[in-house]
Amino acid sequence: MYAMQYEITLPAAYDMGIIRERVATKGHLLDSFPGLGLKAYLVREREAGAPVNQYAPFYLWGTPEGMNSFLWGPGFQGIVRDFGRPVVQHWTGLSYAEGPAAASAPRTATRHRAPLGEAVPPGEAVADAVARHARAARRDGVVASALAVDPRHWEVLAFTLWADPEVPADEGERFRVLHLSAPGRAGLGRGRQW
Repeated sequence: MYAMQYEITLPAAYDMGIIRERVATKGHLLDSFPGLGLKAYLVREREAGAPVNQYAPFYLWGTPEGMNSFLWGPGFQGIVRDFGRPVVQHWTGLSYAEGPAAASAPRTATRHRAPLGEAVPPGEAVADAVARHARAARRDGVVASALAVDPRHWEVLAFTLWADPEVPADEGERFRVLHLSAPGRAGLGRGRQW
């Protein structure tokens, strides 16, 4: 599993209705994309209390071929054409879990990043993070959750989809989910990814 996200930060006065319309008319195009586990079409809006207006889709890929097909194909080229070339962040998957609300449509997503401390060997730090993630994914309201690592910066990322619009305050950055494409969600595998 591979996690990927790019963030397009928009001006404070930007009409976010443009992004909502874009997702409403084009979001379904990835509903059967080969190699895609899931794509959460995410936004943050200043008028809803976020620090920025932002379009920040998050992907879980089941295969590197699917990720590459998207990045070098027409879908991502449309993003580049319309908004410029964003930095594409990516992480190696560590763990994936379906939550108690797995059958629900997600309304909110959270992203939490944390450095892997240097005081603990990386293998131990990752094992501890995976164990915490397994417990956290069982909380009420969780649709699905993924844990991934960026070994370049030694950063762990927890990404969670929630059925409710309100989530615990300490979960990290919050996003509204406009649409979920999940053609390969069932094939992402459960638990530890190695």
